[in-house]
Amino acid sequence: MNTRNRPVSGLPLPVLVLLALLAAPRVVLHDLGIIHEGTFVNALFVFAPPLVWIIVVLWRRVPNPFLTLVVVGLLYGVVLMLGHQLLWHLAWEGEAPRLGGALADLSPMVQQVILRGFAALSSLVTGTIVGAIGGLIAWAVSKALPESTRTG
Repeated sequence: MNTRNRPVSGLPLPVLVLLALLAAPRVVLHDLGIIHEGTFVNALFVFAPPLVWIIVVLWRRVPNPFLTLVVVGLLYGVVLMLGHQLLWHLAWEGEAPRLGGALADLSPMVQQVILRGFAALSSLVTGTIVGAIGGLIAWAVSKALPESTRTG
């Protein structure tokens, strides 16, 4: 691929979205209670997508693996956010969480807005951090590769 025609991220947007969507099954399976923290299956669903992201950016020799995977991570954060919001009622088995302390007296609707808002923000931050960690790993590996394998 001619690097002069690549987008800034190094990969076309549909590829970035597809990479982010690799992590979507875990969101659904976890929120539905099908897979659980601390199991091998959960670990596979947690670590396999970012590993694939790293392999793809190294294989495609993107100019800035860190930036590329931060973008993928942000898109993953959006997927995470949407999944958690859409499956909220099922994930909490119909018993939505409530605030405590001084905020316990707020109406249930206001509490849900606050809780869902923080959950949405948390999803975006989590996705971006996962992308940044993957990007750092991909960047370090790309720098460790011999020059002949870094340039096409």
